[in-house]
Amino acid sequence: MKIKRFEFNMFPVNCYVLYDETNEAVVIDPGCYYEEEKEKFKEFITRKGLTLKHLINTHLHFDHTFGNAFIQKEYGLTAEAHKADEFWIEEAPKQSRMFGISLNDKPEPIGKYLHDGDIITFGNSKLEAIHVPGHSPGSLVFYSEANGCIFSGDVLFQGSIGRADLAGGNFDQLIEGICSRLFILPSETVVYPGHGAPTSIASEKSENPFFR
Repeated sequence: MKIKRFEFNMFPVNCYVLYDETNEAVVIDPGCYYEEEKEKFKEFITRKGLTLKHLINTHLHFDHTFGNAFIQKEYGLTAEAHKADEFWIEEAPKQSRMFGISLNDKPEPIGKYLHDGDIITFGNSKLEAIHVPGHSPGSLVFYSEANGCIFSGDVLFQGSIGRADLAGGNFDQLIEGICSRLFILPSETVVYPGHGAPTSIASEKSENPFFR
């Protein structure tokens, strides 16, 4: 499996395109806000000859979903996400106004609910959805066992964790979920977060100040 990382929008958010030798692909958290970001995304998909099979969201905070409507219009895919985050779709306009940001498109509804343990397949590859609430009630981490990596959204970062002070957040639940669901993975597992640089389970278990 190959991994392409984009940094999109003003926050900025890591958007990942995963694909394999079949040229089937998934996009995780398409945060593309500006037109040039959308064009950059389209150019990559076209140049690589990829067929997008899934649009999956780690959670539905607006910075991670800016590009959902674009993906639906351009590729005919609807978002797959956890139902517990559905309320954030209605909250997106209000949340964006708090940051002084105008939404370019009306937030799109969830097309398919994902649950803990669900398997997302594309080509010869698969991802397992792991529900780790706390940053948001519906936060999902996507695990590729075959490739030894997770896509952690805003659950776990290099040297930090997601904020838990937004609606539906719960600090204790987040800490417990990381310890019981993520820190049991092999130490060499690479962590691709929703913001910032990659890290590893080993590094976060030993160096992350929230777990000392």
